[in-house]
Amino acid sequence: MMPREKIAVARSQVATSKPRKLSRTDVNFWLDFVLLLLFLAVCTLSVILEFIFPIGPRADGRLLWGGDYAQWSRICFALLATMAAAVVLHVMLHWTWVCGVVASRLGAKKSGGTQHDDPSRTLWGVGLLIVVINVVGLIVAVAALTIEAPVVTP
Repeated sequence: MMPREKIAVARSQVATSKPRKLSRTDVNFWLDFVLLLLFLAVCTLSVILEFIFPIGPRADGRLLWGGDYAQWSRICFALLATMAAAVVLHVMLHWTWVCGVVASRLGAKKSGGTQHDDPSRTLWGVGLLIVVINVVGLIVAVAALTIEAPVVTP
């Protein structure tokens, strides 16, 4: 084959090759990488809010890169919410494993170590998820009910 023919064949192979499909491993890797970046961003902003800005009302009027304390706090919360959504996606991608581990750790004590089927494992996983969501909701509810207003003196 002449060099020009080799180039033409190579170009036709590149043009006709199918794009590579993302594997489950690729998705897990990129999701974990995004989770790492979000975690580092939340940690960095939390350190800035805690140690760089002055405490309470003394932070009024102070700006960091054009943003005040409230703006940086909202950015930190938005990053945290994004990270929470990514963690939920991560758990969803590993749901079978989560359910299996929960069922084997918690269910084995009650059923004498017998093997669990898929519906049973799923129930254990969903049960754990319900408990976690309820504990977080209870803590937020208690905080909302027990917050104290400032004392106003005449």
